[in-house]
Formats: sequence, C-alpha cells, structure tokens
Amino acid sequence: MTDTTMVFAITQSGETADTLAAMRESQRKGHPTLAICNVVGSSIAREADGGIYLHAGTEIGVASTKAFTSQVTVLTLLALYLGRMRHLSHPAGRRIIRSLKEIPEKIRSTLQGQETIREIAEKYYKFRNFLYLGRLYNFPVALEGALKLKEISYIHAEGYPAAEMKHGPIALVDEETPSVFVIPQGGIYPKVMSNLEEVKARRGPVIAIACEGDEKVAETADDVIYVPEVEEYLQPLVTSIPLQLLAYHIALLRGCNVDRPRNLAKSVTVE
Repeated sequence: MTDTTMVFAITQSGETADTLAAMRESQRKGHPTLAICNVVGSSIAREADGGIYLHAGTEIGVASTKAFTSQVTVLTLLALYLGRMRHLSHPAGRRIIRSLKEIPEKIRSTLQGQETIREIAEKYYKFRNFLYLGRLYNFPVALEGALKLKEISYIHAEGYPAAEMKHGPIALVDEETPSVFVIPQGGIYPKVMSNLEEVKARRGPVIAIACEGDEKVAETADDVIYVPEVEEYLQPLVTSIPLQLLAYHIALLRGCNVDRPRNLAKSVTVE
C-alpha cells in the first residue's frame, strides 16, 4: 500500500478480531481508516478515523442478512460520492439515486416469491452438494448464497465465477449436484446462459435466479426464481434476497436452527 491508500473496515459487529487487528496495523503504518459498521460504539467504530454506520437495526441471527444488504447499499452510495468528486456526471449521479430509491419496492416484490422459493427448497433440501455460479456483480452474490447455505443448513456449497466453470467446477456436475445460477439480464447474460446450458447438457439440476419475464431461462433451467429487473450495478441488492431465503427454507426443512447455527459465533472476537 502507498502513502495515499485508505483502508475500509467492513463489519457488522465492529468486534471481529482479525478485522480489528488489520485496521490497527494499517493505522500503525500511517494509513487513514474508515469503518462501515452496524453496531454503534463498537471497538472498530471507536478506533477508526471515521466511518459510516449501517443503521440496519440489531442483527439477531448469527448468519447476517440485512447487514449484507445494508453494506452493499452503503458501498454503492460511497462509490457514488467518490465518483461525483472525480468524473461522474450530475445526470448519471441522479439516475443512480433514483434507482436506489426504487430498491425497497423491488425487494418487497422479490419477497412476494417466498412460496415459490419454499417449493423449490422442498425439492432440493436432501441434496448434499451445491454449486453457486455468477459473473461480474453477481459473483459475490454466488459466494453469499453458498455461504448462507453452508452456515444454516450444513450442506456443502461452493460459489464460483461462472466464467471459471470449465476450469474445475464442471467436473463436479452430476444429477446429484444442483447448480444455482445468478443470471439476471445484462451485458454478460448470453455468456452465463451458455454456462447454464453446459450444466444442463451434463444432466445437472439447475436453479436460476432470473429477471421477471425471462422465458429463455425458464425453458432451460429446472426451476426459476424471478426478481425485478434493476440496473446491473444494483443487482446484488435483489438477487441476494432469494438466495438467502432459499437457504432459510432448506434449513427449516432439515430441522436446523437458522438463528443459531452450530459451531458459529455472532462475533469472532479471538484469533
């Protein structure tokens, strides 16, 4: 890192030991630090040079969900602020703000699909391995979906970039390994669709997270969970919700405690 590098500590609890240690080390080396944190008055919030509170309310469950959505929102707003200070035009900035203001209604619309998600969970909850695949903005969403399934249902799941599927994960595809594709509309849609078709050609079950009205993906995937269409850079805010709900319903069907998963702590305060 250079002398002009700023370090962001992103944390729900503000007490995670390794994040706190990394932030202190950065400060020791002279780097300004900012915290994106949910818990007011936590160690990281107090010791950072500045920061942004999520104000998401108390995150009761060990496997954070609303904190994740809030973090993505805050990071989007931060990117918008920095963009306006540099090269982002005023009309482009206003378009982003308008799109963000529509997100709560888009999420409410996504939540209306709970019954479909529960039915899909009933179909797949006995499987032991899952693959989650996404590209660009939705690769981190694939990681989040796989993480939630592991955390609360105790099913092995891995998230991969869809572009890397041929470099290993495709070897795992069989009739007993469902693949969850995050495939909303966008510039890379045809490439992700090609990946999806390759999994189907190998008889792998496919669950797709797709935009409303996408008939092409409905013809190919075994099951589809629809989300509203939004700007590509805001897609994680709507595509992550059904993945979290899918993990939730699968966990309930398996008799797991979704709020207090085994072996996990709300805050990892020791190394």
